[in-house]
Amino acid sequence: MFRRREPVPFAFVAEADRFRSNVTPPPRERLGKAQLAARSLVGLTVVAGLAGSLLFGIPALQPNKAPEKSQQSTAAEGR
Repeated sequence: MFRRREPVPFAFVAEADRFRSNVTPPPRERLGKAQLAARSLVGLTVVAGLAGSLLFGIPALQPNKAPEKSQQSTAAEGR
């Protein structure tokens, strides 16, 4: 950014673009064993659900491969 040449009544406003805080955030808490196990279990459940839906969904979307002749012959035999 360009610097202003005229005086500014509040110097901290002019210098705000260069301000860096010296306050560091607190360190993150480590996950406990129970929380880690719970998150892993939820993740595995989601993955298993997706895999199961693929296993059951893909065959259901396939067209029937039954030959039409056998259906016609059984209908003709019924007459």
